[in-house]
Amino acid sequence: MRKTLRSALVVALWVAVSLTALAQRGGYRPTSSYSGNVPYDGKFVFVRVSYPWYGGRLAPWAHDYPAGERHFTRIFSEITAARVHTDESSIMSLSDPELFKNPVIYMSEPGTWSMSDQDVKNLRAYLLKGGFMILDDDRWNHWGNIDLQVSKVFPEAKWFELDGTSPVFHTFFEINHPENTPQYYDPPPPHFLAVYEDNNPNKRMLIFCNYSTDISEFWEWSDSGIKPISEDNEAYKLGINEFMYGIIH
Repeated sequence: MRKTLRSALVVALWVAVSLTALAQRGGYRPTSSYSGNVPYDGKFVFVRVSYPWYGGRLAPWAHDYPAGERHFTRIFSEITAARVHTDESSIMSLSDPELFKNPVIYMSEPGTWSMSDQDVKNLRAYLLKGGFMILDDDRWNHWGNIDLQVSKVFPEAKWFELDGTSPVFHTFFEINHPENTPQYYDPPPPHFLAVYEDNNPNKRMLIFCNYSTDISEFWEWSDSGIKPISEDNEAYKLGINEFMYGIIH
């Protein structure tokens, strides 16, 4: 009954969520934190990580922004007991000291991610002090850079591929076969990778990576009817589990 109610709520809220225009933030600043971030008040804030970008198109880290997090946080708020900011979110560089006030940070398209020395130092301290980082929308041909950036933070880090037995897939919804998560445009199957403290899977997970998949694409367009509601729901379930895991661990 509990799972049925949760699923029904996801469907209902999917219908109710509306697309928010990108212009609401007036653009983004690829090399710095956004000046309109949510002041800390103890409620959960969706924190999107920015990184330097000087290319000719929109910053990769802003992919699916802001509709992705707006849609996600509204559903996250309605079906969990978490106290959540649903109509506003934050953008922070990895050097921002405010990062430490947030239990979970999210990065989109880390395939082009780069860091300053201060970013590396701050991210390492954040993760070791209890923070949790989610990497999403990772292209299969960008793995080399993702691994490189993480190795700057933890030179001895090893990646562990996760299956349905990992606790992260059971923090809220029961996802016994995450490899069956629908793909928006990536070839199946998706892969889910993690970095643990001291490379020990019995210790705390520091980084969770949605590899060769893009679940926030479902969030962004979930009010459009482009994909079946059932597929949007699976992407929301996975995201809720990931964020909930970071909050409670």
